[in-house]
Amino acid sequence: MQPSNRSAENGAVDGCSDRGSASLEFITAGLLMLVPLVYLILTLGTIQSAALATEGAARQGARVFVQAESTAAGTAAARRALDLALADHGLDPSDVALSISCTPNPGQCHTRRGWVTVDIAVRVPLPLVPPIFDLRVPLAVPVEASATQQVSRFWGAR
Repeated sequence: MQPSNRSAENGAVDGCSDRGSASLEFITAGLLMLVPLVYLILTLGTIQSAALATEGAARQGARVFVQAESTAAGTAAARRALDLALADHGLDPSDVALSISCTPNPGQCHTRRGWVTVDIAVRVPLPLVPPIFDLRVPLAVPVEASATQQVSRFWGAR
């Protein structure tokens, strides 16, 4: 009586079969590649949202500053515009650095045809990373925006 060649025909050696391992390998390799890809997309979306928020906040802050009655009122209006723009994108306004500079006269921003520049800097935390970890890598991405507006040549002629 001859031994059966059934195991040799199926590709098995010594009773071990590779049947079904391709799907397991595909699932494992797919998950190993999919998880970092999803995290990358989530991170890039968060950073892009912060970039849009800071750009809009800087532009609107400069606009409301040059239309304000005084420097103090302009600074308060720029801060309100900044808070609103960042809150729309889910960012904490308390972590934002706001800087307002004026040319040609830095001491007085509201001069006819003067230029007002609003600079905003914010640190965007990485998604899904709790701040309690003491890692040697940065846990936030800095995002900056700047906008410049000209004070009207008719300012103060009211």
